[in-house]
Amino acid sequence: MLRFGASPDPFYLEFDRRPGHFSMFTNHYHSHYELYYLFSGERNYFIKERAYHVHPGDLVLVDSDAVHKTSDLGIPGHERVVLYFSPSFFEAYGPDERELLLSSFAQGSPLLRLNLQERLHAEGLLRSLLTELNEQPPGYGLHLRHMAGELLLFTARSMQKRQGVPDVEPTPVQRKVSDIVRHINLHFGEPLELGKLAEQFFISKSHLSRMFKEVTGFGLSEYVNITRVKEAQRLLRESDYSVTRVSELAGFDNFSHFGKMFKRLSGLTPRAYRKMAEGE
Repeated sequence: MLRFGASPDPFYLEFDRRPGHFSMFTNHYHSHYELYYLFSGERNYFIKERAYHVHPGDLVLVDSDAVHKTSDLGIPGHERVVLYFSPSFFEAYGPDERELLLSSFAQGSPLLRLNLQERLHAEGLLRSLLTELNEQPPGYGLHLRHMAGELLLFTARSMQKRQGVPDVEPTPVQRKVSDIVRHINLHFGEPLELGKLAEQFFISKSHLSRMFKEVTGFGLSEYVNITRVKEAQRLLRESDYSVTRVSELAGFDNFSHFGKMFKRLSGLTPRAYRKMAEGE
């Protein structure tokens, strides 16, 4: 396990070698852009509306504020590195350079499957970065930020080469879950009961719950709450609605439940979140 920096920083990274089973349980969305590389093992990665089967040598690009989660595929053990870039990280670059580096996160598919030559190059950059972090010679932070920029540039160029290449085709189950996720994203302000969703999508309640969890890594009610809290955060930042009205517009029919979910997912009460957003 190696770490550099922390969440408030313009750039930070995490490297982990996990020998057993593991599913992500925090940071379902954040303002940082995320670059994830899998050295070994296999993972399920749900991003926005789709799940992706991630293999060794795959790069995953997660856009700012995109709901995402990695989960186990039943195969123990994996090794990965994640680089996080805040919007402020890109302010050091000129407009054209900033646009190029951020372009990777705006592509249709967040998954970049590298060929052998690309994989060797990417792992060379990452090994240099991790060796520097492990040994920490003078100026190692400067080297880490430089290598992170190199990796972003490599990724942006590789993504441009992939334009027009067909995406990995989802399975029928993944397509069905994507349809349900899109429905939730569009109708979070309405009642979203398991029974009604199961009836609408022509599957049993137990099957819907099971396949939703397997594909996304989230429980159905968990994902609904995350979607509603994200909308509540947007309304608190961008409107003058009262906190009670924000709760209603975001789809919560119980104010106490809203406050509890908001605090659990954001770490702040709704009023504290609004005050923080006003101070930025």
